[in-house]
Amino acid sequence: MAPDTWRTDDTTALLQAVLRLESVDEAERFFRDLCTLGELRDMAQRWAVVRLLDEGLHYADISRRTGASTATITRIATWLNHGEGGYRAMLDRLRDTAAPSGPGR
Repeated sequence: MAPDTWRTDDTTALLQAVLRLESVDEAERFFRDLCTLGELRDMAQRWAVVRLLDEGLHYADISRRTGASTATITRIATWLNHGEGGYRAMLDRLRDTAAPSGPGR
């Protein structure tokens, strides 16, 4: 399978729909309709693993906290460090929006 075979018109349409979500409530409703509970839990677990890896936690600690296997954590770490850059971009964006701004901060 070629690396970009996941990029289809349907994938693009889905991503465009996600970009139109305007609130956490809207996102919750959309993703709950779109995904099974297992799929939602898996995605949430992966995102938790990414955040914990970014904090520098050891794989065993991440596994205990999230329930993810060390094999899953290793795979996620590979994508975090050598993937498309999506994890890093979102971590940076979230960090930037959480940083205090304005005079004297």
